[in-house]
Amino acid sequence: MNLYTFSLVLAGVSIDTADLEDKLFEAGCDDGLICFYGTNVYVDFDREADCFKSAIMSAIKNVEQAGLNAKVKSVDAGDYVGLSDISQLTDISKQSIALLKDGKRGPGTFPSPVLRLSSRQPLWRWGDVAQWLASNEKIDPILAENALIVESFNMALELREPKKCKEIMALTQQLELA
Repeated sequence: MNLYTFSLVLAGVSIDTADLEDKLFEAGCDDGLICFYGTNVYVDFDREADCFKSAIMSAIKNVEQAGLNAKVKSVDAGDYVGLSDISQLTDISKQSIALLKDGKRGPGTFPSPVLRLSSRQPLWRWGDVAQWLASNEKIDPILAENALIVESFNMALELREPKKCKEIMALTQQLELA
């Protein structure tokens, strides 16, 4: 068994939810720390499992079967990252990441940002950056693999909402025809 660290962002509960801590604990979240950001609730987990995917899946099931009407909204909330986030996630200095981004170090093929392109603080998809860093031997490939697992979970969680799923499928079909 390996130990995996991740966070789940919850919907349907708040700091005022009765018996939040007790019900999550009884449901198997005894390895999670309940945290609050404003009115939002998230749980930081240190979970033992055979693999990262199993750790996340079991935590989602535990949370959603706790009898709280809680739904997991996202995993880690780290799909989009800035330079500081990349540095923190990889233990590579922000300056080194900036040099890689600008092509002054490495092969000069750092992934393009996907949001805020004209801003001083653009954002990248963490999965893209992690894959690039792993392929350039800057981080452990397992970290990159886990980034893609988190991306997949977040997409699946998004698609659980019927209205969003319907809208996304319609847009996907339109894009295929374009």
